[in-house]
Amino acid sequence: MPSLHPKACSVTSRLCSLPLSVNVRGMSNSMSDPILLIVIAAVFLLAGFVKGTIGMGLPTVAMGLLATRMPPAHALAIVIVPAIVTNIWQTFVGPYLRDIVRRLWPLMVGTVLGILSGGGLMTGPYARYGTIVLGVLLVIYAIIGLSKVRFSVPRQNEKWLGGIVGLVTGVISAATGVQVIPSMPFMQAIGMEKDELVQALGVFFTTATVALAFNLTGAGLLNASVAIPGLVAMATAFVGMYIGQLLRSRMDADTFRRWFLIAMLLLGIYLAGEMLARIYAEMPVPGTH
Repeated sequence: MPSLHPKACSVTSRLCSLPLSVNVRGMSNSMSDPILLIVIAAVFLLAGFVKGTIGMGLPTVAMGLLATRMPPAHALAIVIVPAIVTNIWQTFVGPYLRDIVRRLWPLMVGTVLGILSGGGLMTGPYARYGTIVLGVLLVIYAIIGLSKVRFSVPRQNEKWLGGIVGLVTGVISAATGVQVIPSMPFMQAIGMEKDELVQALGVFFTTATVALAFNLTGAGLLNASVAIPGLVAMATAFVGMYIGQLLRSRMDADTFRRWFLIAMLLLGIYLAGEMLARIYAEMPVPGTH
């Protein structure tokens, strides 16, 4: 097999050290590994089920789980197409599109600018720390959801505050692939009704994931090598969504959401702790060379 280019090693250093059979020397080789495809199918079946049940969570669940097996940049390359397709569907299901764009355009513009300005965060020399940030974000996201804290933003402050929130969200998203912090609390704080909020999430996440796709393309990660994993991910995500929608009326949505948030909390702790332990183990011992 051809050896990795030195620049690629900085992106795939964690993936190359995995003990599983998905251990690879290049992204194109790893993405066609049968075991990896099985993992991707299982992850997106679960992520789609969560989205079908509570109306959100597909990218968050998928990024969190895939980050246990590969760098966030590779995980995002697989997540991006299913996320865009499912969010486009959510964008146009509802009558609120014009009002959503009118209210949220500063948030969306700020997010796009933040994502594009942080284009190298996920693939640069500090990319490994993105896993730690992702873990911390999952913990924050879960704590906010479990505590049921509610913020309130006066209507006259929506636009300027939305731009700032969008910029912060964009930079965080560029580093981790997750767009829920602080955008989600902001959209809840401006007082959108339930159905309008669901459609607004579709509009916002579509905008953010398209911008992320430009970053991945520029980094050479969104290419033909992710076509098969992307198709597997999209197919199983829709199956999971269908099952989740069927069961939504039979399940206590609040109970499911609480256990979902607890799972995200534990996953976030694991991701951040595991990577911190790895970095600590690689630090040189004082007095040695």
